[in-house]
Amino acid sequence: MPRPIQAHIDLSALKNNLRVARRHTSSRIMAVIKANAYGHGLLRIAGALEDAEGIALLDIQDAIKLRDAGNRQTILLLEGFFAAEDLPLIAEYDLATVIHSSRQLDWLDAYPRKNALQVWLKINSGMNRLGFMPQEIPAVMERLKSHRAVREVTLMTHFSHADEAAGVSSQLEAFSGLTSVYRAPRSMANSAALLRYPSTHGEWVRPGIMLYGASPFADVSAQQLGLQAVMTLSSEIISVREIRAGEHIGYAGLFRAERSMRIGTVACGYADGYPRHAPTGTPVLVNGQRAQTLGRVSMDMLGVDLSDVKDAQIGSRVTLWGEGMPVEEVARAAGTISYELLCALTARVPVRY
Repeated sequence: MPRPIQAHIDLSALKNNLRVARRHTSSRIMAVIKANAYGHGLLRIAGALEDAEGIALLDIQDAIKLRDAGNRQTILLLEGFFAAEDLPLIAEYDLATVIHSSRQLDWLDAYPRKNALQVWLKINSGMNRLGFMPQEIPAVMERLKSHRAVREVTLMTHFSHADEAAGVSSQLEAFSGLTSVYRAPRSMANSAALLRYPSTHGEWVRPGIMLYGASPFADVSAQQLGLQAVMTLSSEIISVREIRAGEHIGYAGLFRAERSMRIGTVACGYADGYPRHAPTGTPVLVNGQRAQTLGRVSMDMLGVDLSDVKDAQIGSRVTLWGEGMPVEEVARAAGTISYELLCALTARVPVRY
């Protein structure tokens, strides 16, 4: 028998979450599927997002895989190209590319083919990560508008606080003031801005985490937003035992029982992608009932408190996150974010669609 851990990917939930995005905007949707579709599987997720007008990722080889698989949507390379040698492939496979640096512009100047490229010009409106500074944009736009290789320019930026109280006002004001003089499509909104700030939608929106059924907000749950979990990570209890007050559990004895307890061991650990730093008290479901982890997470196993789950036994199903156990709740308990948990799923975990 194989080890009982598995990740179940619900493509109908993905489609539901895309519909939620549609209800919030009339803009074209550029679905973000970078990092192996946030750990969910690039090809299968892209195939289920056929109703999105575009998909965005990082790696040119992944983009080529999607074209070879028959995907005909706009495919955007979010960090653009990393060498001049990428440009012939970008043109051959009809990919759109971000340009965020003068070095990329110089490589573009050396490319001879006419009207070959769709360019998304990244503007730094305040996040200070990628993008041209506002004062550079007039000259860069003049260069791109007259460039032999460029057939279309889309203007884009990225918000740093769309999911927080600070909001988007300062960045939106800077970007809108700068781009209003150009007749070009615009793209600003990530998941949080799509859901909360309609004024940011422009011609393209770029939902990511919401498509996978997790809320981008700390104060609003996925359920409240109408989102459904796409990935459910589950396993089983493989050992049950009784311990006495004063006994310890796991490496370094980080958990010490203050009373007699019934505990279980789950076939899941940090080599599967579960966070090693998740503390005692991180929530799980055992037979559909809430329980909590105990002690340090091991490479292949973790401990859970079964004292209040009377019917739990060897073979009982454990949901680590997903349906019934929101990934963002697990992430908060572990001091991280849902993005990291989903992306961290390792190759040894079987995935069922």
